Formats: sequence, C-alpha cells, structure tokens
Amino acid sequence: MRTHNIKKEALSEVVKDIQKYSPHPQKVNIIAVTKNFNYSSIMSAQENNIPCIGENKVQEFLTKKEEMQNNKLVAETHFIGHLQSNKVNKAVGQFNVIQTVDSLKIAEKINRRAGQLEIKQQIYIQINVGGDPNKHGFLKENIYQNIEQISTKNNLELKGLMTILPFDKDPKKSQKFFNQMTKIKEKVEKNINDGCVFLSMGMSRDYKYALKEGSTHLRIGTKLYGQRS
Repeated sequence: MRTHNIKKEALSEVVKDIQKYSPHPQKVNIIAVTKNFNYSSIMSAQENNIPCIGENKVQEFLTKKEEMQNNKLVAETHFIGHLQSNKVNKAVGQFNVIQTVDSLKIAEKINRRAGQLEIKQQIYIQINVGGDPNKHGFLKENIYQNIEQISTKNNLELKGLMTILPFDKDPKKSQKFFNQMTKIKEKVEKNINDGCVFLSMGMSRDYKYALKEGSTHLRIGTKLYGQRS
C-alpha cells in the first residue's frame, strides 16, 4: 500500500510563513487535507504534530475513522467538502466541525440530527465571498440575517466562517476577498454571535494572503503531501 507522508520541508515552510505573515501566529491552525489519501496521511499528520485533519467525503472519512479508533489515534476532524442533504445524518456527530454549512436548509437538517443525538454540533458558515456561481455558500448580501437565524438553533455551535474562493491564476488577487471575510467575521462576532471566532480560509496556493488577513485555519493538502493521483 502506498503511503502518503507529509513533506517536512514543506511543513517547515508553512510554519515559517505563519510566523512571518499572520498578525496572530499563535492562533493559526494547519488543517492537513487528507481527502483521497489513505489512512497513512492521517498518521503522518499526527507524527508531525498537526492535530487537525480535513476531509471532503463523509463515507471516505468514516472508513478512515474506523482505523483511527482501532489505533487509538485522536485528531480534530473537520468536514470541508460540500455536504449533501442525504449525507447530513451520517456526518453529524462524526466530525468535530462541519465547516461547510452553506444554506439554511442544511443548517436546519444538522440541527435536527444533532438534537436526535443529544449533542451540539460545531459548525462554520460557508460564505461565497467571491460570488462565484460554481461555489457553494451564502452570498454577502444576506449573510447577517442568515447567521442570526442559524445562531438561534439550539443544537448548533457556531465557531467560525469559511470560504472557498474562485480560482485565479494570480493568487494575490485573493487577498481582497480574504479581507472582506475578516470584516464580516468581526461584525458577526461583535454584533450577532461572540462564539464566531475562527476564520477558515487559505489553501496551498494562496495561504500567505489568507494569513495576512487573519486566517486562523489553513486548509492545506497538496503542498504538504504532493499531488493527488
């Protein structure tokens, strides 16, 4: 079986960039994106002191989670893919955080399932800050009223916001969107929900610009592990 190990020099570079670019480096978490990689990728994250992993597919993660439990391996798990309605019941309670709450309908389904399980599910709200028709998430125009509504759900714990940006050949152009996300988060935290403290933004190609704008969670896979086959 092929192993997927973190490249130490790449990790070292990311750690140095966090110190260089972030206004609050002690608050920054690296999420090792292990989607499409086997269980060895999670083991490698642990061995390199990365406590957070990100997965995009519920069923793929559940298979890996079984191996984690068999090996008594503990990680903070984040769901970072698009969550389809028919996968909500399988996802709730399995991930520490569901980052991609992108509609009121999904928020309500997660809330209902969490109530059945008698848990509070930690969530981030996904914002389509770039207005990309190919991306999921709430649009900026109605974000505050939607967050107010989601914040009333008894079985949800809003911890932060996340975004996936439109692809641009020049990653520097992402910085203006990251800046908008920071302003939205600050307004939400101050006026709507003081538990909304995290910002999940920045991936392998643009994380430096996300750091400059205050990202707390970088979702990095390719840079750490190499290209997916």
